[in-house]
This record gives sequence, C-alpha cells and structure tokens, in this order.
Amino acid sequence: MTSIITGQPGPTERAPAASLLRFATAGSVDDGKSTLVGRLLHDSKSVLADQLEAVEHASRHRGTEGPDLALLTDGLRAEREQGITIDVAYRYFATPRRRFILADTPGHVQYTRNMVTGASTAELAVVLVDARNGVVEQTRRHAAVAALLRVPHIVLAVNKMDLVDYAEPVFAAIAEEFSAYVASLGIPGWSAVSTSGAAGSAGSASPADAWCTAIPISALAGDNVVTPSANMDWYGGPTVLEHLETVPVVADPARDVARFPVQYVIRPQSAEHPDYRGYAGQVASGVLRVGQPVVVLPSGRESVIEGIDALGDPVDAAWAPQSVTLRLADDLDVSRGDLIAPADAAPTSTQDVAATVCHVADRPLRVGDRVLLKHTTRTVKAIVKDIPSRLTLDDLSQHPAPGELVANDIGRVVLRTAQPLALDAYAASRRTGSFLLIDPADGTTLTAGMAGEAFAAGPAESGARPGGDAERGA
Repeated sequence: MTSIITGQPGPTERAPAASLLRFATAGSVDDGKSTLVGRLLHDSKSVLADQLEAVEHASRHRGTEGPDLALLTDGLRAEREQGITIDVAYRYFATPRRRFILADTPGHVQYTRNMVTGASTAELAVVLVDARNGVVEQTRRHAAVAALLRVPHIVLAVNKMDLVDYAEPVFAAIAEEFSAYVASLGIPGWSAVSTSGAAGSAGSASPADAWCTAIPISALAGDNVVTPSANMDWYGGPTVLEHLETVPVVADPARDVARFPVQYVIRPQSAEHPDYRGYAGQVASGVLRVGQPVVVLPSGRESVIEGIDALGDPVDAAWAPQSVTLRLADDLDVSRGDLIAPADAAPTSTQDVAATVCHVADRPLRVGDRVLLKHTTRTVKAIVKDIPSRLTLDDLSQHPAPGELVANDIGRVVLRTAQPLALDAYAASRRTGSFLLIDPADGTTLTAGMAGEAFAAGPAESGARPGGDAERGA
C-alpha cells in the first residue's frame, strides 16, 4: 500500500501489522487474573525451566497440589502471603505471531489507581469475571476506567466456568449484563459485545468490529486460554491467546493529525555542519513530511519542514512512534516542551484546562493546590481552580462539588496554568490529550489527567466555587 500523504510506502508496510500488543488484566479480587496470566505464560511456552521449578517449589511449600501459576506474576512477598496482587506486574512474552507486554493489575478497590497505571498505555484490557458471581462492582469500575482511558479493545473473560459445570446460559447472562453496562457508559461505538456464537449472541457484533469480546474460560484448567476447550463445544469463538494474537491494534498513522513534542535541541559544533539546528523528539501521532507547513506552539510562529533525519540519515517522512530530528526552514526560537504541528490542524493553546482525572496519591487534591502539570515534554506551574464533580462508578452519577479528591477518586477538575499549553482532547489523542499533576515539593505524581470531556456518563453539576487564591492564577 502506498501512503496517500507521502506517496511512499506507508507505515504499515515498514513493520509487521501487529508486531506488538500492550495489554492489561483487571477484575475483582480472586477472579483469577494472576492464574490466567500464569496459564498464558505456561501454555505458550514462555516460562523458563528455572522459573517453573521455583514456582513448583513455592507451591509445594504452601501445600498446593500442582504448580500455582499465579506465582509467576505475584512476585512481592506481601502478594504471596496474602494471595492477592498489589503492584502492577509487567511481563514480556512472545508467540510466533506477536510480541506482548502484559500488565497484571490489582483487583482490590484499594488499588484501582494501579489499574489506571497499567491500562493507560494498553491497547487491550482483559476484564475477568468469576462465573459464580457475575458482574460485580469492581467489574463495572474496571470497565468504566477502561472506557475513561479509551482502551481500544476489551476481552470479557468469564472465568471459573468449571465451577458452574461449563453452563452456556451462565456465560450468556453475564455477557448480556456486561453488554448493557458498556452501553450505559455512553461512549460512541463502544457498546458492541461479541459472544461469538454463544447463547444470546444473536445480532452481536463480530470480534473484529466489537469493542468487547466475551470468552468463557477456566484459567486453572486451561479451557479456552491457549487451547480450545472440549468442555464448551457450544462456544465457537477464539481462545484468549488467539484473540490477543489477531486483534487489530496497528492503526494507520495517516489517519491522525500530526503532533511532535520537542524533546531536545541539537546544535552540533562541527565544521561539517556549522549551521545545523535540529529538533529531536518522538512523533506522538500522525505523519510529518518534508515541505509541510507547520506551526510551533505555544508561540504560534510558522515555518516549513526543511528536512527530517532518522538515525543520522535524511528521510522524506516520519510517522508515530518514530524518534526523529526535524529541521525547519526558518530560524525560530524553539525549545524543549514546544509542540510542532501542521499549520492547518494545530491545537489551540490555552491556560485554562478542564479535564477528567484519576487521583493516584495518598495526599488529597484540593481546590487552591499549587501543582506542576507535565504534558508531553513540557512542565508548567498550575493551580487547581475548581473540582466541579466526582464520579460515582456504582451508578455512573456525578457527585457535585466534592471539595477534594482522594486516592482512587475519578472526578473533574479545572486548572489554570502559568504558561499556555497546546492540549488536544483526550478523546482525539491519548498521547497529547493526557497529562500528570505533580507535587512541586517532592515530585510525587498526584493525578493522571485527560483533557476535555473524556468521560460523559451521568449529569455533571458544576458551579463557580473559588478556592482561596485560585482566582489569582498560578
């Protein structure tokens, strides 16, 4: 395929069309997330012999019959003692069809913020449900967080089917309830759930079209994890691993508007290139090409891309997520933190930021707090002007004027920054629509933010509620 933008071979021709998948697991406590991950690693032959031997030894020490595959991911001593996942465990494995980066996230409500961390860069989330309990509060919470973070794909893994006699009606009822909840989130195009030929799936979307695919499994017994289950011949869809290997995740960068945060200014002192001035960074989205008119934000000055260097060699175009150096035709004042974008499709620079946030720190976030806001490569001072509402994930209602956000809370905030920021709406770009709030005193990450109306379920009530010196700016 030839790129319609550059006239050269498109990005999808330069690399395998699904070479890497980042995914996260989520679910309630004891739903079997770590066991599922262990089963994936074990049955896909991604566990080294010494690792398996250590797991078998630890399992015998705990009096478990056979290896406890959950121990492959639960590495902290407290996790092994309590039998729960506390920290996000990252694992890397590969099959002949795809490479994977997996984030096994905690299921306890106390660690919802860890799920946000694991899913923030994920292209797919596996939400586990215990077939005996069905959709519970944490299931809804994790689905809402996945929707909030705009995770492109969800796998609803109905686990422990062996404990309900592999009953098809149980699976169908859970998939239908989850589908209804997903539809209530109000995210366009995210209400389709594929059950791949199981009961109650009439009219459901195909796995390729659905945001969510439901799969009945038994992680402990291995049913439909890596190999198809002989106990559920009524299910005609893919196994978990098959779906992970085939789900489409590589989007054509040409569909996105180009964004290039400047990370470093390169000025080599050499006789060969005495006037060289390049702006190095990673293309956050879209495609940039030589000769393209661009604007540098927040200054608003315009120029043209004179050259693009990749690994020291000139190229005609660059696309996300390549790391390159741009050279502009004009001698502009460009520094780290500036954003280079197409002149005809640039975001608006603003000092007033309205966003949906997930608070991850133990210290509460209050109106009037002074913070640092980190957006791509730019960090500026900011102040919290208002906290209009907090989201109640149980019924998706908005609690107005909560006064503060505590750990694991999701809510809306209004910020005033000391300098303009070129923010996109998070719904349009996960990369340039997201930011972090940082404690200026000790550098602690306080809040993960998504600019704009990132989550619109339930009515929100906002009112002018100035707090202290919030009105005076950052």
